[in-house]
Amino acid sequence: MLHGIDVSAFQSSSYGTDGLSFVFIKATEGRSYVNPRLTAQTKHGRDAGLVVGFYHFLWPGDITAQAEYFVQHAPERAGDLLAVDWETTSDGTHASNAEKDQFIRTVKRLRPHNRVLLYANRHFWLNIDTTSYAGDGLWIADYVSAGHPRIKAKWRFHQYSSEPHDQDVADFTSKAALRAWATP
Repeated sequence: MLHGIDVSAFQSSSYGTDGLSFVFIKATEGRSYVNPRLTAQTKHGRDAGLVVGFYHFLWPGDITAQAEYFVQHAPERAGDLLAVDWETTSDGTHASNAEKDQFIRTVKRLRPHNRVLLYANRHFWLNIDTTSYAGDGLWIADYVSAGHPRIKAKWRFHQYSSEPHDQDVADFTSKAALRAWATP
């Protein structure tokens, strides 16, 4: 299994990369937020030779506009990973299953040279999700032993801790295997 992290504006632009194979960087949220550290965090990951991914925090409503906003701001490079972060928003709502699915399909159409994944916590996957649609792969958050999320579905990435930052593993045998998969 490969190790990685996910970062947002809360983390430094010079986050630690030792022992990592990949990084997911928060790019956007809704239709008005862009991570102010996106460019520097992306450069840092690329300079370290990591497989780079970007994610969008999904809000309910205006799904096509959110997908367009995400691809407008997430750097465009074949082989980068793209993900939708589907969870409860700060106002206590969440996008519906249909909206989540529409977002993934729209991003896949807009960026056909990238894998598009669903990020969800275990509760959302088991209790909110009704379609099991995760695009090209599931990135599941479940704070248990790395690589052992408590779900039966096939997953590609597992966020297993948020201390001292969000830590993830990927179900690939090597960074080369991850890179090969990342380029559809």
